[in-house]
Amino acid sequence: MLLRIKELATKGSVPVKGEVDLTELLKDRQDIVSFGPADADLQAEWSEGLAKVTGNVHVDLHIACSRCLQPVEERIDTPFQEWFAAKSTSIPEELEEDVHLITEDTVDLKPLVEETVAVSVPLVTLCSEDCKGLCPDCGVNRNERDCGCKHNKIDPRLAGLADFFKE
Repeated sequence: MLLRIKELATKGSVPVKGEVDLTELLKDRQDIVSFGPADADLQAEWSEGLAKVTGNVHVDLHIACSRCLQPVEERIDTPFQEWFAAKSTSIPEELEEDVHLITEDTVDLKPLVEETVAVSVPLVTLCSEDCKGLCPDCGVNRNERDCGCKHNKIDPRLAGLADFFKE
C-alpha cells in the first residue's frame, strides 16, 4: 500500500485502499485459529505541506476463547489516522509528535496498518461474559455439561487453619 506524495499534492485527496497480509504479524499468536487479510479503506488529504491519512482497517479473526477454547468469530474495525510531512514543512506544535517525516515521494503504509492491527487484536477473548471455561481437573467444557469434579481443594500450607475453625 503505497501513498504517492506528488500525486496527493497535485490532486489534494486520493483514496488508498488495499489488503495487507498479516501472516508474519500474527504467526506467533497461538490463540488465533485463523484470520484474513487486513482490509484498509483509507483516504489521504493534502493541506499546506501535510498529508493526513484517515480511514478504517478491518480484520476478520477466529480466536480461541480464553476460558473454554471454543473458536470465536471476531471482526475488528479500527480507526486509522497518520500524518506525514517533508522535513522542510512547518509542522504545527500540537502535531509535532504525531507526524512522520518523509524524504521520498512514496510512503509505504503497510507497516502502519500492521501496527494498527497489532494493537487492536484483543489479548483476552471470551465466547460470552458468563463462560464457565474448562474444568481444571478433567478438562470438560463446563458450558456444555457439569463434570461433577469436586473443587474443594485446600492449599496444604493453610490446611492447619481448617482445624482451628472446627472448634
